[in-house]
Amino acid sequence: MAAFNLTPTEPFTFMLMGIPGLEAAHVWISIPIFLSYMIGLLGNCTLLVVVGKEQTLHKPMYLLLCMLALVEMGASTCVVPKAMWVFWFNLRDIVKGGCFSQTFFFHTASVMHSAVLVAMAFDRYVAICNPLRYTTILSNTWIAKLGLVGLTRAVLFILPMPLLLNRLPFCGNRIIPSTYCDHMSVAKISCGDITVNRMYGLVITFLVYGFDLMLIALSYSLIIRAVFILSSREAHQKALNTCTAHVSVMLMSYLPGFVSAVTHRFGEGIALHVHVVLANLYFLVPPMLNPIVYGVKNKELRDKVGKYSGRR
Repeated sequence: MAAFNLTPTEPFTFMLMGIPGLEAAHVWISIPIFLSYMIGLLGNCTLLVVVGKEQTLHKPMYLLLCMLALVEMGASTCVVPKAMWVFWFNLRDIVKGGCFSQTFFFHTASVMHSAVLVAMAFDRYVAICNPLRYTTILSNTWIAKLGLVGLTRAVLFILPMPLLLNRLPFCGNRIIPSTYCDHMSVAKISCGDITVNRMYGLVITFLVYGFDLMLIALSYSLIIRAVFILSSREAHQKALNTCTAHVSVMLMSYLPGFVSAVTHRFGEGIALHVHVVLANLYFLVPPMLNPIVYGVKNKELRDKVGKYSGRR
C-alpha cells in the first residue's frame, strides 16, 4: 500500500515591514497612531450612541454622519490592530488569505467612504437650494437606500482587487513595505507582470474618486450660486456655515488618500517611509477629527453630546 504524506504544508505568508527605515522607532511611532485610533473610536462611538438615543437627531444629516462614522471605524480597524502587533511585538507575518481579505475590506470601506461624502454633499445641496422640499426629497428611507447603493458599488469595484492579486506569482520576496496589505504595496513585491493591477488601481482612483469629486463639486457650485442669490448677509453666513464642516471633512479625507494613490504610482523618487506615512494618515486623521469638526460646528449635536456627558 502506498504511503500517504500527511505532513501539513506551511501556509503561504507575507511579512509586514511596518514603516521602512524607521524600524528602530516603531514603539514611539505606535503611540500617536494608537492614540489617534482610540480618539477616533471614542468620538465616533459617542456620535453613534447620541444619535441612536435621541429621536430628534433621527434626520438624514445625522444618519449620514453615523454612516460615515461606521465606515471610518471599519477602515481604521482593518489596519491598526495588526499594525500594533507589528510595532509592539514584532509579529509581522500575515497569511495570504488574511492579507487579501484586509485589502478587500480596507478598499471597500474607502470607496464607501467616498460615496457617503457624495450623499452628504447632496444633502447640503437640498437643504440650501430646496429647503421646503427637503423632507420629501431626502427621507430616512432614501438615506438607507443610498447607503445600500454605495455599499454595492464599493463591493463590485473592489472585489476584483484580491482576485487580481491572487493571480500574481510571488517568488522569494514576500516582505510588504507597509503597515497593512494595500493593493499596490502587495502587487509591487510580485515577480510577475503587474500592469493590469496598476491600470485597475488607476481606474478606481480616477473613475470612482474622480467621479465622486465631480458630483461634490457640482453640488457646491449650485450651493454657492444659491447663496449669492440670498439677499441678506446673515442668510449668506448661515448657509455657508452649514457647509463648512463638510468641506473640512472632504479635505481631510480626499487629500491624503489621493496623494498616497498618486505617489504610489508616480512618485518613484519619494522615500518609502513617506509613502507609508501618507497611507496611514488617510485612515487615521478623518476618524479622529471628523466627530470633533461636526461637534464644534453643529450646535444641536454639541448640546446633545453635552447632555449625555453630564455637562449643562
